[in-house]
Amino acid sequence: MASAAAAGFLGRSSSSNNASMRGLVQFIADLRNARARELEEKRINKELANIRQKFKDGNLNGYHKKKYVCKLLYIYILGWNVDFGHLEAVNLISANKYSEKQIGYLAVTLFLHEQHELLHLVVNSIRKDLLGHNELFNCLALHAIANVGGREMGEALSGDVHMLLISPTSKAFVKKKAALTLLRLYRKYPGIVQQEWAERIISLMDDPDMGVCLSVTSLVMALAQDQPDQYKGAYVKAAQRLKRIVVDNDIAPDYLYYKVPCPWIQVKLLRLMQYFPPSEDTHVRDLIRESLQQILQEAMMMPKNVQQNNAQNAVLFEAINLVIHLDTEHNIMVQISSRLGKFIQSRETNVRYLGLDAMTHFAARAETLDPIKRHQNIIINSLRDRDISVRRKGLDLLYSMCDSTNSQPIVNELLKYLQSADFAIREEMVLKIAILTEKYATDIQWYVDISLRLIAMAGDHVSDEVWQRVIQIVTNNEELQVYAAQNILDYVKAEQCHETLIKIGGYLLGEFGHLIADTKGCSPIEQFLALQTKMMGASSSTRAILLSSFVKFVNLFPEIKPQLVHVFRAYSHTLDSELQQRSCEYLSLATLPTDDLLRTVCDEMPPFPERTSALLSRLHGRHAGSSDKRTWIVGGKDANSDNKEILLTQSTGLKRSFTPTANGTLSPTNGAHPTTNGTSAAATNGTHSLEDSDQTSTPKAPNLASAAHLSQGWEPGYRRLLFSAEAILYEDAQIQIGVRSEYRGSMGCLILYFTNRTSSAIGSFTTTLDNPNPTEQLRIDSKSLPDSTIHSDAQAQQTVMFEAKSVFSLPPTIRVSYLAGALQALTLQLPVVMHKFMDAADLTADDFFKRWRQIGGAPREAQRVFGLQGGGGGRGMGDAAWTKRVAEAFGWGILRGVDPNEKNVVGASVLHTGVGKLGCLLRLEPNWDTQLYRITIRATDESVPPVLMKMMEETYSMGVARD
Repeated sequence: MASAAAAGFLGRSSSSNNASMRGLVQFIADLRNARARELEEKRINKELANIRQKFKDGNLNGYHKKKYVCKLLYIYILGWNVDFGHLEAVNLISANKYSEKQIGYLAVTLFLHEQHELLHLVVNSIRKDLLGHNELFNCLALHAIANVGGREMGEALSGDVHMLLISPTSKAFVKKKAALTLLRLYRKYPGIVQQEWAERIISLMDDPDMGVCLSVTSLVMALAQDQPDQYKGAYVKAAQRLKRIVVDNDIAPDYLYYKVPCPWIQVKLLRLMQYFPPSEDTHVRDLIRESLQQILQEAMMMPKNVQQNNAQNAVLFEAINLVIHLDTEHNIMVQISSRLGKFIQSRETNVRYLGLDAMTHFAARAETLDPIKRHQNIIINSLRDRDISVRRKGLDLLYSMCDSTNSQPIVNELLKYLQSADFAIREEMVLKIAILTEKYATDIQWYVDISLRLIAMAGDHVSDEVWQRVIQIVTNNEELQVYAAQNILDYVKAEQCHETLIKIGGYLLGEFGHLIADTKGCSPIEQFLALQTKMMGASSSTRAILLSSFVKFVNLFPEIKPQLVHVFRAYSHTLDSELQQRSCEYLSLATLPTDDLLRTVCDEMPPFPERTSALLSRLHGRHAGSSDKRTWIVGGKDANSDNKEILLTQSTGLKRSFTPTANGTLSPTNGAHPTTNGTSAAATNGTHSLEDSDQTSTPKAPNLASAAHLSQGWEPGYRRLLFSAEAILYEDAQIQIGVRSEYRGSMGCLILYFTNRTSSAIGSFTTTLDNPNPTEQLRIDSKSLPDSTIHSDAQAQQTVMFEAKSVFSLPPTIRVSYLAGALQALTLQLPVVMHKFMDAADLTADDFFKRWRQIGGAPREAQRVFGLQGGGGGRGMGDAAWTKRVAEAFGWGILRGVDPNEKNVVGASVLHTGVGKLGCLLRLEPNWDTQLYRITIRATDESVPPVLMKMMEETYSMGVARD
């Protein structure tokens, strides 16, 4: 025993000595560090004083200025404060030598910030460097703008940055930096990027340099997220460029990363196309399908190293997201659904993460969740993954794949996992469990049980929105009130009860406690004692709710009024002003001679008005503000098909009615209750009203491809092609556009020929079709697109199909843009009009008058009397032969011998549409004496006569030139 004690003493003594030695060593090291710091400070102060004197004396040449500013930079980087020399650094920017200018720009970006008072002094120097012909100076200026450019500098210089970006003389590395500088400015101040720049920026996606294309695509991605209509032209550019990279392998060898062609730009192009709705053009869909199939095929190859594996997976998963977004390629969707099941079982953490994320996207778009439900056990196991990011994605997927068939097992699993979940995701789990419980509740008891159990388990991780939502649902549904009151009383009676449950208990028992007062164990005194015992340890806000509940007890349970009055008297002397005021007011109400005022004040709370669920707003708000917007939200297909929920303003409804379904279970439905204007003092119970979210509408960008922006000289070619199948639509010194057309039934085909008439190649050739009619009237489908580059005297063509699904009134337009030094753009009207789908009909006089009478008058008749535009102005009415030729050109079959006046024109035709053939009849009466026309058109469809009348009036009113 003695030896053991001695050994223990010696051990403790040795341990104590070691600790003392370590403390002594640390003390000596601290002294040395302090001494070194003191010596360093003296040296720094001496050097700063020397530099200050040098600057004060002046007469420093550029080299010495640069040297001393470099010293200041080094001192600043070491962590010492430098409060002078800023002006000298600004002056260095104006130097002609690169080394001096470089140090000046470096100092400005380190010393100054966006709101610094000296920053406005360098704007002119930066502009001079931007407009200069020295590419290195251009880059220095761009770096400075990107790093310290605020709103004032951005508004002053953004135009010059844009000019550097689009200039044909700018080097590729300058264009890259200009694009990224504009991106940095746009993320800070979106208004800096002008709307009219859109077309020119999109054209740079065809730049032959892959680095420029990558930088510009990053810029377009950011712009397209906020302005998809204005940048919709980028969709076709992305599809074409992706096809050239993936299928044609049209890239420089330097951009081949471990046998994967430029994976960075592939990912960006695939992501960019997800910001737009799927294209209706067959040719564009074919381009995308071909690229996606090639990516999926290459992903089957076994990677040889980690770098190749990472690159392949990055491209593959972005391609999978695009396939899910398109939701049109059924064969590819079947492929990826089976692959995703393997990915979520992968040994690699990154692959599991990406697989779960892609499957969540799949759940947001898929018509059926059956392919995902097959992996439900694996997804549930992902909640116990060693990586928290994978656990988060597993939670998102379970939330998205939940429906009425699997809601209970999923919610039960989430509740089990909640007890051991990371604190970082507990609040999000609580929100999702609460939403799922409300959304898929099939039984009133299940909803109440799960909600209260969730709050009891989660404790401090329950946000106010959760327990307030429970109160709202119970208040608005009478069938829940008794069961909820009984259950919450049991929780409050327990020895350990979380404060959130006490708040719910205070509200629900104050409102509905009288409904259970006759139940065993739920008498008024028992309800009062259960709440009172929890009052001492509660917070001030919870005590306020309980006091409001007690004043309702005074009205509901007069037998326990003395106990309640005693509580009010006790809290009327508390130091908390809020509790003291409540207690005094409630004490006055309780001791009034009559109960009339008390009954009025403590009247039953009205149902909550129909408003947005705060749970959804809080859940989606947790993921808002990311740099790249999602094109889908975490949730099922129902959530993603409702724009209101995507905008965080969906109203899920407070009324929960439980109606029997076909299988006998109770199904919850949402119903709208009218807002009640009655108010009550019980509104102080602490539940917060939910405010509707305001959505700020942004002005719509102009559609440059529309008829509102037709180019000068568009009309002559258009007029020629109204009555011709082949002609020149437009030509100038740079380009010639010809059209050849053919119509059969309700289908029409236009082939456009684009000829480069310049002596050099034109690049980034882009065509954009605009359909001003609903797709239910006119459908447009591009079967081919012109090449992006047209060499001198070469020709490109585009084939476009048109289908008249019903009667349409407005001809489509086309926007043609290309680079010939600067950006050139034309907007032309295409000669696709209703009479192109008409075939002449031959009728006898008897058949004509019979059908004329059958059709009858208005609304299936249109009649107009009109003369020449502007009184003629050198033009006159054509003769009878010309009048008939024009009518025949409109597709009318001229019927002879029907009208006794041979100068009148009588015609019949059949209009072909997707809904069927429509009969049309015409009577044209020209009067050369009065210089007037009278046209009468009848058709079997009332929408036809006004359209045909308008076209014929436009043509005849123009007349013919007088000799």
